[in-house]
Amino acid sequence: MIPFRKSFTLLLFALTYLLSTNLYAVETKKPAPPEVIDRIVAVVNSDVITLSDLTDRTNLIAKQLQKQNIPLPDRKILMRQVLEKMIYDSVQKQYAEEMGLKVEDAQLDQAIERIAKSNHLTVEQFNKQVVSEGVPLKKFRQEISTEMLLAELRKREVDNKVQVSDNEVKAQLAQEKKLGANAQEEYDIAHIYVSVPENSTREQRDLSRKKIEKALNTIKSGVAFSQVAASYSDAPDALQGGNLGWRPAARLPVIFVEAVQKMHPGDTSNILETSNGFHLIQLLDVRGGATAKKITQYHVRQILIKINPGEEAQAKNKVYGIYDRLKAGEDFAKVASLSSEDDSRNNGGDIGWITAGETLPDFEKQLQLLHPGEISQPFETALGWHIVQLVSERESDTSLEGRMEAIKQGITARKTDELFDEWVRQLRDNAYVDIRLDDF
Repeated sequence: MIPFRKSFTLLLFALTYLLSTNLYAVETKKPAPPEVIDRIVAVVNSDVITLSDLTDRTNLIAKQLQKQNIPLPDRKILMRQVLEKMIYDSVQKQYAEEMGLKVEDAQLDQAIERIAKSNHLTVEQFNKQVVSEGVPLKKFRQEISTEMLLAELRKREVDNKVQVSDNEVKAQLAQEKKLGANAQEEYDIAHIYVSVPENSTREQRDLSRKKIEKALNTIKSGVAFSQVAASYSDAPDALQGGNLGWRPAARLPVIFVEAVQKMHPGDTSNILETSNGFHLIQLLDVRGGATAKKITQYHVRQILIKINPGEEAQAKNKVYGIYDRLKAGEDFAKVASLSSEDDSRNNGGDIGWITAGETLPDFEKQLQLLHPGEISQPFETALGWHIVQLVSERESDTSLEGRMEAIKQGITARKTDELFDEWVRQLRDNAYVDIRLDDF
C-alpha cells in the first residue's frame, strides 16, 4: 500500500504566500548573530539545500499550519519534515530538467494571471500585494514555476500511463457491495503513514511499528491527529496535517474502506498494516451517495443531407425525394445506407441510444413527437436536413451508470496516486542524499 499524494496547487501556494504576513519582516527584525553563517544542511545529487532555505520554507509551512488551525509540532521535528519535502522536490526538479522539461516565461505569466484573477485582482495589483506582504516577487515566481514543472513531470511520467479495465470496475463494485459501501459516498479522511524500507529486515519493520504505536498512543493521550501527522507521518500530506480531503470509496484502498465502515466521524482507526508500512486513519466526516434518477433515452436511425453554401434548394429537394420513397415503403436502413451523408450510413443510419437533454433541441423535439417505428417528416437543424426513425424508447435508471463511472474515476485517481508515490520514492532512493542536520 502506498500513501496518497496531495500536491499543493498553484492557488494554495499563492494563498500561502499571501497569508504569510510580515514573515520576512519578522525575520529581518531579528538578525542572526554575527557568528551564525548560512550553511549546507543537505546535498541532493548536484543540488544543495541551505539552512536559510530550510528556515524560510519551515516558516512558510508553519504559517500555513497555523492558518489551518493545526497545532505546530516541535520546531526541530517540523524542520526535519520540511527538509524531507524539499529533498523530494529537489530530486523531481532535477529529473525534470534532465528530461528537458521547463516552464516558459509566457506560461508562468499566464499562471500568475489566473491566480490574480481568482483573487479578483489585476496582475499588477496582485504583484504589489505579494511584495507588500514581504515576499520577494522573484522568489514567489520561482515557487510557482517549480510547482508547474512538477505537475508537468507527474503528467508525463505517471498520469498518462494509468489505465482501468472494466473487470477492475466490476470487481470494485462487488467489493463495495460486500462491504456495504456506496461508490458515490465520500469520506473526509486524515492519514498517518510510517514507511518500511523495501526489502526491510525484521528489525527495521519492528522500528516502524514502534513509531506508529507511539503516534497512536500520542493521539490517545489527547494530542490532535493533525499535529501527530505533521510530526510522525512519512506521507507527502504530513505537512497538511495528514488531510487527504474528500474521497469516494473507490479511491481508497480496501483496507481503508473496511476500517471506515466501522467508524464514526472523529474516530481514529487501529493500526493498519500493509506490505509497505503502517497506517492510521481518522474519519473526519461522511457525505451521502447519489440517488436514482430516471431519464428518457431514444434508439434512433437517421438520414442526414448536408446543406452546402448556395445549394440550399437542392438539399431540400433531395431530402423530400427520399421522404417520398420512405412513405412508399422502402426500407429505412437500406435508404440510409445509400443516401445519408454522415457516418451512420455504415450502420443503416443507426446512431444508437440518445439521452434526453444531450442532443440538439430541434432534433429531440422531433423524437418526442414519434412513437416507436414511426418516421419523422424532414426537418432542418444546424447540421442539415434530417429524417429520423424512432426505433424504440426507454426509461433508464442512471444510478448504476453513475456508480460505475464514479468507481472508474476513483480507481484511476487511486492508481495514479500510488504509482506516483512509488515512482517518486524510487527517484529519491536512487539519488545521492547527504543530510547534515544532525545538530538540529
